[in-house]
Amino acid sequence: MTTIELSDALAFERTLRRLAHQILENNEPETLILAGVLRRGVPLAERLAEMMHEFGGVRPQVETLDITLYRDDLTELAAQPNVRPARFSCPVEGRTVILVDDVIYTGRTARAAMDAVIHMGRPARIRLAVMVDRGHRELPINPEYVGKNVPTARDEQVQVLTPQYDGTWGIRLLKAVQEKTN
Repeated sequence: MTTIELSDALAFERTLRRLAHQILENNEPETLILAGVLRRGVPLAERLAEMMHEFGGVRPQVETLDITLYRDDLTELAAQPNVRPARFSCPVEGRTVILVDDVIYTGRTARAAMDAVIHMGRPARIRLAVMVDRGHRELPINPEYVGKNVPTARDEQVQVLTPQYDGTWGIRLLKAVQEKTN
């Protein structure tokens, strides 16, 4: 695999700052719930909430969203996957839920996240914020808030780095190494 750095920590912070401003401009912060999709969506949601508090004076509610139970490939994950129903510490009725995830690819994770939120109640609206949109959608789902559009081949991978898991913010593209033929 060849690794290409798409965003260092400084560029990543600038992108998060832009996303925080966009979310603030288009929503009432008092009604927002930022739902970080496990795993890397959670630190992104936390950082966005901090920035929104800094810029707008109101820190939105941040929740962790475990979508395992709502995935359409649940039986492929493990013979006995560890599943827990999604729960928030506050009701979703009448609130705007912003799903926060690191990468959108096929759209299946976003669909599962929407199912999980709807299972908890009827929000006023659900929006999607992602750090990277890499294309290749299988479902008609498009995020309202996108940090970077990164066209990829199906055999490539996009990694969003977070301090909690990787020690820093950043984005990498992993490309398969092509063998040379003579």
